[in-house]
Amino acid sequence: MARDFTAIRARFRELHKVGCFVIPNPWDVGSARLFQHMGFQALASTSSGFAWTTGRPDNGVSCDDVLDHLTALCAAVDLPVNADFEAGFADDPAGVAVNVARCVATGVAGLSIEDNRLAAPHGLHDKASAVARIAAARQAIDRSGTDIILVARTEILLSDPEAVTPAIDRLVAFAEAGADCLFAPGVKKKQDIAAMVRAVAPKPLNVLVMNPDTTVGELAELGVRRISVGGALARAAWGGAIAAADKILKDGDFAGLAKAASGKTLNEIFGG
Repeated sequence: MARDFTAIRARFRELHKVGCFVIPNPWDVGSARLFQHMGFQALASTSSGFAWTTGRPDNGVSCDDVLDHLTALCAAVDLPVNADFEAGFADDPAGVAVNVARCVATGVAGLSIEDNRLAAPHGLHDKASAVARIAAARQAIDRSGTDIILVARTEILLSDPEAVTPAIDRLVAFAEAGADCLFAPGVKKKQDIAAMVRAVAPKPLNVLVMNPDTTVGELAELGVRRISVGGALARAAWGGAIAAADKILKDGDFAGLAKAASGKTLNEIFGG
């Protein structure tokens, strides 16, 4: 079935204007269709979750692999799909722009670009280079004539959880370079989240859930517009399979299978 990506993208942009929504991260077509069936309003791919389905680690797949994956996700659901496009699969702004244009063609409604460097040893681009890469992504989207949401994210807090001020500085610079939504995975403290919301306003902030005790209501009260879980749902699925298989292997016990979803339910979901 052909998708009206223009309408889907317009719907996605509307979601970012007011309120707070959760954007779960499917790792394959089946999980994407499951989350759509459950009633979520939008989806976001997960680099780690997808890589694990191929038997590779996070950041271990190619740009072509990811583009094929995104094309399959967008064709499988009627929901907006935001691409976890990692670091754009290029270090230089020109390379980022070329790959962003390719990503746009998959049908995504949004895409995120990180400030990680590809070359070893891995680290972050300096601020000027990181901003230039976001500006290049913005220009590529604008040239495409599509209304795709550009999410700019800094990974600084994942290596230095105390670097909140530098993270905010980068987010503000990314917003000025044309990012539509800002994201600093790793932020945990309520006061830090609130500070980020204020710093990038009126543009929306995406927060990655780092603490399972966090609630949607708490993040909404802080002004967060968008909540994602990254590879956590994929890890939960893998965790369930590992626990059940481990009991079979070590204890000869099949009790873990009792928690499995019913085949009838899954067939009904995917047969619709």
